[in-house]
Amino acid sequence: MDSIVVKGGTPVHGKVQIAGAKNAALALMPVTLLSDEPLTLTNAPRLSDIKTMTALLQSLGVEVTSIQDGKVQVLSSHDLTSTTADYEIVRKMRASNLVLGPLLARYHKAVVSLPGGCAIGARPMDIHVTALEALGAQIELKDGYLHAEAKGGLKGGHVPLRFASVGATENVLMAATLAKGTTVIENAAREPEIVDLARCLRSMGAQIDGEGTDTITIDGVDRLGAATHPVVTDRIELGTYMLAPVFAGGEIECIGGRLDLVGSFVEKLQATGVEVTETDAGIKVSRKNGRAQAVDVTTAVFPGFPTDLQAQMMAMLCTAEGTSVLEEKIFENRFMHAPELTRMGANIEVHGGTATVHGVDRLKGARVMATDLRASVSLILAGLAAEGETVVSRVYHLDRGYEHVEEKLAAIGAQVERVSE
Repeated sequence: MDSIVVKGGTPVHGKVQIAGAKNAALALMPVTLLSDEPLTLTNAPRLSDIKTMTALLQSLGVEVTSIQDGKVQVLSSHDLTSTTADYEIVRKMRASNLVLGPLLARYHKAVVSLPGGCAIGARPMDIHVTALEALGAQIELKDGYLHAEAKGGLKGGHVPLRFASVGATENVLMAATLAKGTTVIENAAREPEIVDLARCLRSMGAQIDGEGTDTITIDGVDRLGAATHPVVTDRIELGTYMLAPVFAGGEIECIGGRLDLVGSFVEKLQATGVEVTETDAGIKVSRKNGRAQAVDVTTAVFPGFPTDLQAQMMAMLCTAEGTSVLEEKIFENRFMHAPELTRMGANIEVHGGTATVHGVDRLKGARVMATDLRASVSLILAGLAAEGETVVSRVYHLDRGYEHVEEKLAAIGAQVERVSE
């Protein structure tokens, strides 16, 4: 099993190329199920989660071709062989449930296993089920599988989401493109990944209006065609690398970064005293004036502070001057990285969904264990700020969401390497 070894104390300088968004690509890939013509995705990230989605789609009969070292994915669903998403694949990744809506829309039936993924909360499927039922689907849970059917096809309807779920918004958005009539999604998620999905669908001939707001309107069409679509920049990878010079000192430029993708995160970062400037090529970040200052953070749906950057921000605040309070409002059980940071000398108190971080002068290297995807990278970043050597084990989580993280960090001067133990 691989581990990441980090030796702290070295400032970082240079440029980091930010990849296409994992969460966007995982929603875009199932779009192929809506059409018998090819879908080409450019700027695709090269991650284990992408391989899992590829395996799932191939199990349904989708032809998937990777070119340019995986940065371009060509998908074709002209001749599916199955409408059943098997547990053995779906259990590996939460986003596997995004085949449900497209299969129902085009084939009027689907059998999809309940999904898996990181253990950071229940993240129930009932929002997806209720939303698709509003379009006329009949869905029954049997033996761990959702058995769904839409006799005569889906029909447009009113879909008020009780929570602005990204996955549920994506599932309904895809399903509604081929439904008969008009669908209105209320309390829709507003994340950039939703906007990216809508743009891709529109380029295939879908009639969509309102993406990026809390109300999305979709007028169903008879069929969708071919498209070539660039995957939007990964705002979580962007925010993660923007923190590197805050931990290690120095200055880096995140190539492909956009401030509109990380507005609330940048506000908090600037409040700690970090310099953030937009450039022609991306975003430049530097920390030049000693320790960062404490700041309070509350996670929220977009455009609020992203839950997927909470672990990284907590790690940074461990060495900030003063006391910070972090409230996790999206997922329960998402402070599992706190005990590992404490092993490195951090002073953190966790009570339910609130963590109080008392800044210390310096962290110390230690052996720590990754508990989920974002916790993995937060511990690596913490190692950049620590005295001595930090060894992060169980980094298989890391490869689900960050491509070649040790190579990217090493390229800007960090002492980071992957080892097999």
